[in-house]
Amino acid sequence: MAVKFKVVKRKVLNGAEKDSVKNYAIAKTSGTSDLNKLCKLICSRSTLSSADVKAVLDSLNWAMDLELSSGNVVQLGEFGNFRMSINSEGTNTPEDFNATKIKGARIIFFPGSALRTTRNEVNFEPLEVTKKSAGSDSESPDEI
Repeated sequence: MAVKFKVVKRKVLNGAEKDSVKNYAIAKTSGTSDLNKLCKLICSRSTLSSADVKAVLDSLNWAMDLELSSGNVVQLGEFGNFRMSINSEGTNTPEDFNATKIKGARIIFFPGSALRTTRNEVNFEPLEVTKKSAGSDSESPDEI
């Protein structure tokens, strides 16, 4: 299986070619896998029921929330690591900085060895675009 891509035009935002328009690839998804589907896939490879798998994943979410909000890195073996990152305003001196300068937080995921291998070995193929008839709803363009 391969990841489908689509070519779109986008304006170059910096560098020597700033403001020129170039063609770039964007990955196109082919669907979604929700928690129930993942639970069914996991239970098909084990002796656990789908409800057991969901209970473990719910507990994992709770434990990760607790650990990340405590400032810990959550290491999940070959799956990968999660850590908290923050964004803030800059100040001229360290004395001028306080917690009100922090504007937000996000969680950063770094994939483990198995997912890095998948990322590095994935195949790509162009998305076959079918023309829609005039007057039909069409996808909004991902251009400039």
